[in-house]
Order: sequence, then structure tokens, then C-alpha cells
Amino acid sequence: MTERLATSALAEAVQEAVLGTPGVAFLRPGIADLLRAANPLTKAAAASPRSSAVRISGDKGTAGRHAEVHVVLSRGHRAVDVTREIRAAVTQTLERLTGEQPSRVSVTVTGRV
Repeated sequence: MTERLATSALAEAVQEAVLGTPGVAFLRPGIADLLRAANPLTKAAAASPRSSAVRISGDKGTAGRHAEVHVVLSRGHRAVDVTREIRAAVTQTLERLTGEQPSRVSVTVTGRV
């Protein structure tokens, strides 16, 4: 498996973990996601689980892996509590799949619905 495919698989696993966190309404769509969804020729691609809201960078070694997540929260949930839960879910998922703890997990709340 190439490094790019491995990173993509990690991002999909992290995405599932984030979406399973109480208080997360959805992942923030990026410009690529919006354009993909707006183009009628790419409806199949729009249904793809890939999202620009979850990025995994780095690799095994000295720098470690970095995870970056952008989410929109549901009203009625405290952002600080939800972001802590997201960080824990991402860390646990990456540890389970890679055998090492990520060096950084960044969670950005971009809105509430």
C-alpha cells in the first residue's frame, strides 16, 4: 500500500470516528467538496467518503503524525467538551491503526447549527 493510500485510509477512519462523536453535526465542507457536489457530472464523487475537513500528515518517525479536523457542531453542546471528545477519538483511532500516538491533533470548530 502506498503512503498516499495509507494516509487516505487513515483519514477515512478518523472521519468516521469524528462523525460518531456526540455534538458533531457534520464535517466542514471545503471548496473542493462544494465544487464536487455542485457539478452534476461528479455526483458519484460527491458521495465519496473523502473530505477535505480531515487531513492527516506526517509519517512514522521523528516528526510523527499530525491530524487536522474541521467540524460544525450541533447547538446545545459545549465546544470545549466536544473538541476534547474529538481529540480523544482521533488519538485513539490513530493509535489503533498505526501503533503510535499522533504528535498533534488540531480541532477547529467552524460553526454551529
